[in-house]
Amino acid sequence: MPHPSWNDRYASKEPLPWDTGMPDPMLVEFVESHAVVPGRALEVGCGTGTNAIYLAQHGFEVVGIDISPLAVDQARDKARGQCRFETVDFLSETPPGGPFQFVFDRGCFHTFDEDHERARFAQNAAAGLVDGGTWLSLIGSTEGPPRDVGPPRRSAREVVNAIEPPLEILQLRAGEFEVYGEQLKAWLCVSRKRTIPPQPSTQC
Repeated sequence: MPHPSWNDRYASKEPLPWDTGMPDPMLVEFVESHAVVPGRALEVGCGTGTNAIYLAQHGFEVVGIDISPLAVDQARDKARGQCRFETVDFLSETPPGGPFQFVFDRGCFHTFDEDHERARFAQNAAAGLVDGGTWLSLIGSTEGPPRDVGPPRRSAREVVNAIEPPLEILQLRAGEFEVYGEQLKAWLCVSRKRTIPPQPSTQC
């Protein structure tokens, strides 16, 4: 799924709602609660590198990828060698540096409108992980009141249908994105690459 407008967004002088300049609080909570052990990490949709730099500063060996070359250039300038950044289309290209112990995306998975695209994203996340590796995805939620701005909204059913069966969902809970100073409903989804295939559903 091409996104020809991403470079235009990064080239504009307008503030970008996802580029807050601060690591996402849900990622910070996850890392600082020791829910994941530092190791090789991939950030998909890294933007200007804020979250990747945070991970590097907490012991991870980080590769950040984005479809926008301008975003990657800005991330490299900001990181000053703390992370590796590359221009990669995650749906159709294999990121360098894998396999990874940890894959993270803040609002990349939810940008894909089609079921098969989100399923491909999950398959690629699984392919990039070591057995038992963790994927943390922060996703716009269908919960909350109507709104005209903010991240795309995905239901819990859409999230689960995309992620199973390549990965085992460990946690799917409510969270919040901050967009222009407003707290918007989000999903925090933690998945693990399976070492045992899922078993068929049974009837009672």
